[in-house]
Amino acid sequence: MDADAAGPSLWGRRLGYGGLIPFVGLAVALWVAPPADWPLARMALLGYGAVISSFLGAIHWGLVMREGSVLPVASLVWGVVPSLLGWLALLLGTAPGLVLTAALLWACFAVDSVLYPRYQLQAWLPMRLRLTVVASISCLAGAAALVR
Repeated sequence: MDADAAGPSLWGRRLGYGGLIPFVGLAVALWVAPPADWPLARMALLGYGAVISSFLGAIHWGLVMREGSVLPVASLVWGVVPSLLGWLALLLGTAPGLVLTAALLWACFAVDSVLYPRYQLQAWLPMRLRLTVVASISCLAGAAALVR
């Protein structure tokens, strides 16, 4: 079985799930930290969500680079959409930006659910689903903390 069909390696799982620490930690901080710490926590959560969204789009550029020019231009176009929407989320302000980021994480998962099987990467989808659930809930929890 090749590495792609096997799904994420131990290090892939560790790093993937470890990447949830800032999402969860910063969302919790917005609920329990003193108000003086909220500006940093909210910008850190929104910024991290935008960076992760950009990373998820960049995967598609990597797939195109791996496969060569046989892939449609749509994969390259999609690859920049999360970066642009992540940037827009940063411009919207924290609470609306976090809501957009949560939706964007789900959009990335939806696209990946269609495209990963084309590259024999479907074994990565269960982990991607869990990561998307926790990251998006963290963004929404952070947004809720800001409008309470």
